[in-house]
Amino acid sequence: MLQDQRVHEELVDHLTRSTSLQRGEALRVIQDVLAYFDETTEQYVRRRHRELQGQGLVNTAIFERIAADLKYRAVAPPELTLRQLRRIVYG
Repeated sequence: MLQDQRVHEELVDHLTRSTSLQRGEALRVIQDVLAYFDETTEQYVRRRHRELQGQGLVNTAIFERIAADLKYRAVAPPELTLRQLRRIVYG
């Protein structure tokens, strides 16, 4: 944990030097990014399904979009079939 804190402090310092962000703003950005990438594949699939459903897309389009998007995650999970995606959402 101490190592993580030091790395975060170095990143905060870097962001405040290289952007117009203040220290507190830089820290919040880092925390948001880390939380985003902390999301499990299952959490991501469920969240994106809700978001895309809210935009009026139908499941066929939703699951195809999610399958394509997963390839571009920072740590890409193994490729999931459309059936596996449905199971994540509906059990």
